[in-house]
Amino acid sequence: MAAGLYIHVPFCRSKCAYCSFYSLPEAEREIPRFLEALRREMAFHRRTFRSFDTVYFGGGTPSLLTPEQVGRTIEDVRHSFRIAPDAEITIEMNPADWTAADLRKLHEIGVNRLNIGVQSLDDGILAFLGRRHTAEQALRAVRDAEQVGFGNLGIDLMYGIPGQDPATWLETLAAAVALPVAHLSCYELTVEPDTTLGRRYAKKLPEPAGESRSADFFLATSRFLAEAGYLHYEVSNFARGTLHVSRHNSKYWRHVPYLGLGPSAHSFRETRRWWNVRSLTDYLAAVDSARPPVSAAETLSREQMALEARFLALRTARGLHMESYRRKYGTDLKGENGPLLRKLAEEGLVEMSRGFLRPTRAGLAVADRLALL
Repeated sequence: MAAGLYIHVPFCRSKCAYCSFYSLPEAEREIPRFLEALRREMAFHRRTFRSFDTVYFGGGTPSLLTPEQVGRTIEDVRHSFRIAPDAEITIEMNPADWTAADLRKLHEIGVNRLNIGVQSLDDGILAFLGRRHTAEQALRAVRDAEQVGFGNLGIDLMYGIPGQDPATWLETLAAAVALPVAHLSCYELTVEPDTTLGRRYAKKLPEPAGESRSADFFLATSRFLAEAGYLHYEVSNFARGTLHVSRHNSKYWRHVPYLGLGPSAHSFRETRRWWNVRSLTDYLAAVDSARPPVSAAETLSREQMALEARFLALRTARGLHMESYRRKYGTDLKGENGPLLRKLAEEGLVEMSRGFLRPTRAGLAVADRLALL
C-alpha cells in the first residue's frame, strides 16, 4: 500500500469550544507565508517519500484557503512527489466557507473527496459547541457539493453532548442518511482540559456523557446506520460500501507510512515516528532557516509495534489477521491468549472469521480494551 500525505492547515476564524487541535484563530494574514513554507518543507522529504496515493488537507480549517490556493498547493505536491492517477484527495470544510462556485473549482482542480464538519443539525447544539455555521448552512453545503459533482462526500457528526438524548441523536442520523453522503464520521464529544468546554466543566457546569450513556449512543448509532446501509468499518466511521471507505485514514489503522506537513503534523515510516513543532511561528522560523521543522522523533521497539498493530487493527471491522501477526511479531495470540480470547468471544466482544480476529459491534464499543490482549 502506497504512503499517504497529510497537510495540516492551522488556521481558524474562531476556536470551537471543544477543539484541542493546534489552530490559530484570526491569523489568516499568515496564510500566504505558511503556504510558501509548506512548499519548501516538501523538499526535505523528497528522498524519503517518493509517491502518495492519498492526500488529505486537515486542520484547523482548510476551507479558509481559496480554491486557487488549494490548487497551487496540489501542484506543489505534484512537483515534489509522484501522485497516483487515482489518488484520493480529501479536504475538510466548514459549512460556512466555500460557495457552490468555490466547490466547483475545487472539483475541477482534482479534489475528489470532501469532508464537511457538520457536527449537528440543531442550531442550539451548534451554538453550544461554538460552531460558526447554522444547520441550514450545513444542509446547503452538502447540496452544493453534490450538485457540482462530489460523489465521495462525507460529514462529521458529534454525539454525547449535554442535553442530547439518544432519541434526538437518532433524529439527527435520520436526517443525515437522507442526504447524499457516502461517509459518516460519528464522534463522541470529548472534553479536553485546555478548551472552552474543559474550563466550563472545571467550574461544574453540565457534565459530559457517562460511560454507560456513551455505550448507549455508540450502539444505537451502529445499529441505525447498519440498517440504513452503512458499513461500520472503524470505531467512529461508516461508509456506504467499501468504495467510500477513507483510504487515507485506513493507512493510520494499518501501519502504512504517511508524511505529515505543517505545524504539529505527525509522520510515520517503518518503525520511526516524528512530529513537527506545534507553533506556527517556530514552524516558519525553522523552514526559513532551511531546517526540517521537526519537534521530536521516536523509534518504536518490536514490542511497541506489536501493541500498536493490535490496538489499531482491533478498532476496525477488518480486524487482525492472526497468522500475519504471528509471522511479523513472533507472537501466537491464539496459543498464548486462548482462554482470554474464548472468554471475549463468549461475552460477544470478538469473533474469529477466516483467520481474522474481529471485534463485534459490542467489541468496537470497547475497542481500546481489546488491544490489551
